[in-house]
Amino acid sequence: MATFTRTEIEAGLKRLGELAQAKGLHIQLTLVGGAVMVLRFDARPSTRDVDAVILQPREARLVRELAKQVAEELEWTEDWLNDGAKGYLVGISKGDVIFQAPGIEAHSPSLEQLLAMKLSAWRDDIDISDARRLLQEVGHGRKRDDVWQSIEPFLVKGDELTAQYAFMDLWESLYGTN
Repeated sequence: MATFTRTEIEAGLKRLGELAQAKGLHIQLTLVGGAVMVLRFDARPSTRDVDAVILQPREARLVRELAKQVAEELEWTEDWLNDGAKGYLVGISKGDVIFQAPGIEAHSPSLEQLLAMKLSAWRDDIDISDARRLLQEVGHGRKRDDVWQSIEPFLVKGDELTAQYAFMDLWESLYGTN
């Protein structure tokens, strides 16, 4: 299975922007998952793919076609840029710009939404490690109940209980029982 490092993600996004600009387009993405952990936090060396929500242009098909061209040029899998994480998104909050180049801008969601996504997914050691890192960012200097209330609106319906147990375990391991 291929993985993508910071350098590769940035190269792919840069090329995507160049192709968009050549067609008179400007791409706006919200990146989620591993790509954010790599680009924003340098929390791990690579990710399996680049999970994204295409905000602009409205015709997402245009971005998918350009992403396919990037994949062919760089000899990557066709789904290097995909919307596979959309099932863990409850709305889209706007966080920091984490990548910008001519023709493209990529944001992350808020830290609270990223944490909610990781707690809702809770599939493997990578999700747990990512959630721990995000909770360190979100929870620093705050009360447990305040943090929980800030992430609760972003939890995937049906996964709230799993997310709550995961949150409590992580909170205790980082901050104790308060």
